[in-house]
Amino acid sequence: MRDEHEMLDLFLSYASSNEQIRAVTLEGSRTNPNAPKDLLQDFDISFHIAEADMNSFINTPSWIDRFGERLILQTPEAMAMFPPELGRRFSYLIIFTDGNKADLTLIPLDEAEEYCKEDKLMQVLLDKDGIFPVLPPSTDEDYRVKRPSVEYFADCCNEFWMVSTYVAKGLWRKEILFAQDHLSQIARPMLLKMIEWKVGLDTDFSVSIGKHGKYLENYMTEYNWGKLMSTFAGGSYEAVWEALFTMIELFRSTANEVADRLNYVYPLDEDNNITHYLKQVQHLERGATRLF
Repeated sequence: MRDEHEMLDLFLSYASSNEQIRAVTLEGSRTNPNAPKDLLQDFDISFHIAEADMNSFINTPSWIDRFGERLILQTPEAMAMFPPELGRRFSYLIIFTDGNKADLTLIPLDEAEEYCKEDKLMQVLLDKDGIFPVLPPSTDEDYRVKRPSVEYFADCCNEFWMVSTYVAKGLWRKEILFAQDHLSQIARPMLLKMIEWKVGLDTDFSVSIGKHGKYLENYMTEYNWGKLMSTFAGGSYEAVWEALFTMIELFRSTANEVADRLNYVYPLDEDNNITHYLKQVQHLERGATRLF
């Protein structure tokens, strides 16, 4: 497997010899001094080229083969299933046969000034024309946990309690995919957001928990981490009910602590009302004509 020096040298050698590529930048975890280092880190590389030259790269994708034999290639901006999100930019997600992965992006030169402001983890590796200013050292400060406003806190609580009723409805109706989706895709993100705010309070809002909360375990007690893991329900209705009430228990304790430390008000009435509602639905007979 090629090491970091070999891979970066490969990208820079190609860029240096290609007149169309005017600058190269590196982004992502490899520029983050606080990110753990391992052999599965991506190489987030951007080639900055004139917009008029973009199509010569996009229409001839074989140029990326000089970086190694591919296991798989994905070009998100050319996919029918997913609408493009990068504007005039174009990206190549590549896994090579030696295990290295590169997220390589083509960026029009006239976006250089804007691009500098987007990510404080960016490092300039090559700049043939001096288009980039001198940048401060890389920092993950833009990705650190942010202190919630009282409105954000209240909305998080409200969303969690409202969506929990959808989970219960799906379980009672024997629509387990509906229930699982609301539990995992809507309720759990509210729980994770609340835990994130607790981590922020514990660390004076000085850390990032990483994309998708990948570093969250480092900041939780073993007990609470175990509870969080148990909210990932199995394939039975009983397992989803259990996961829901475990999620509620963890959300309640975490939200109460966050509220106390921020001098916010935890919506106890919502908690009591919805917890009662959920238990009623849980024990409601099939074919029932009234809930209360």
